[in-house]
Amino acid sequence: MAAKPWWRETIETILWALALALILRTFVVQAFWIPSGSMIPTLEIGDRVLVAKFWYTFSEPKRGQIAVFKYPVDPQRDFVKRIIGLPGETVSMKDGVVYIDGNPIDDSYVRNHDYYDMEPVKVPEGQYFVLGDNRPNSQDARFWPDVHKFVPRSYLKGPAFVRYWPIARIGLLE
Repeated sequence: MAAKPWWRETIETILWALALALILRTFVVQAFWIPSGSMIPTLEIGDRVLVAKFWYTFSEPKRGQIAVFKYPVDPQRDFVKRIIGLPGETVSMKDGVVYIDGNPIDDSYVRNHDYYDMEPVKVPEGQYFVLGDNRPNSQDARFWPDVHKFVPRSYLKGPAFVRYWPIARIGLLE
């Protein structure tokens, strides 16, 4: 069997690498850039994170996960927020404290609180209620129009699990 010419080997290698990268980005993991301060201090402007796009195929979204999703008001845009309310739960806020079914949640990851009050809303089946960690500066579900107040499960891209940039802040996300 004759050896392939070097140029053919090079072209085949590049094509296989592109196909593999496309498959990985589409189904496995994708990088996202954080453009706003809505998740400070957990994520800062300019941070880059990796999202496990396959995760919600095998596991239910959980309260407290940082998730990347299509923005319900404009599905062409991606947002990153923390999942707070799960399907069937009632979410409310009083003086900035979040309540699920009447019980306050532990949101120790929030450093910047506001004193927002929100009447109870029931999260529909198959949808999620999300908030940013930087509550006074987050365009989150509290302010979205009622028709788009919740994130449909099909809009969830996956949980952000690691920050890979900047180098000084590399690490797993909680």
